[in-house]
Amino acid sequence: MYILVDIGGTKTRVAASRDLESFDKPHIFSTQAKYQAGITTIVESAKKLAGSGQITAMSVGVPATLSRDKRSIIGGALNIPDWKGKSIADDLEEKLSTKVYADNDTAIVGLGEAHFGAGRGAEILVYVTVSTGVNGARIVRGAVDISAFGFSTGHQYLSIEETPRTLEQMISGRAIRERFNVHSPKDLGKEHEVWEELARTLAFGLHNSIVHWSPDRIVLGGSMFNEIGIPVDRVVAHIKQVTSGVGESVEIVHSELGDLGGLWGGMARLKQLQ
Repeated sequence: MYILVDIGGTKTRVAASRDLESFDKPHIFSTQAKYQAGITTIVESAKKLAGSGQITAMSVGVPATLSRDKRSIIGGALNIPDWKGKSIADDLEEKLSTKVYADNDTAIVGLGEAHFGAGRGAEILVYVTVSTGVNGARIVRGAVDISAFGFSTGHQYLSIEETPRTLEQMISGRAIRERFNVHSPKDLGKEHEVWEELARTLAFGLHNSIVHWSPDRIVLGGSMFNEIGIPVDRVVAHIKQVTSGVGESVEIVHSELGDLGGLWGGMARLKQLQ
């Protein structure tokens, strides 16, 4: 039995797979703000899903920057700051007596899209998520590209005014909630003018990804691309205006795996490690 864990800033999803080809209905629950409570909840869910069976391995996607050996959380974790500095892989291995493979959640979702979703067939894929935060990952020939400290595309500066602003500070769900004082960005409604503004801003961020990472395809995912959100077709239209001929052949498409992308990606990761 394999266990797949996708830890989000607000929700955690845990599922079991017997053959790394599909997974059972996942357990979905609120992500605990306190690290020890979060680990306990994940362990209880994993044991319940495994039943009397032995857990062969576990994949964990974490909304944070991990150490180079992917064992500890060293940065990010803006929504769950108590998790920073914790050895998540070691702690889960100790409690479950199995091998645990952790990685950044965006990289894992990107891997899922590459193998099972909108990224299938792309040799060089860039996955970009715009949700509570913003991040991206590069998937090359079906594997997460190597990096010294992970990927942090949301931290690129797009404004160099007196107070520089990052892409994340300009278009993330958190930024829009704070800017308009709403509970959720979708409360603004589908016709709000901000969606066109965000589509144009994101186009400049994607232009940077195109010239730096030279992808065949970009997959856009995350809650900010829902029905009430940033229209993907408008992002594509703005990209055509800002690329100046560079990367005009790059496909830009919406993700296919939705909220379960991290589980599909975890399954692909464990299959690669067999």
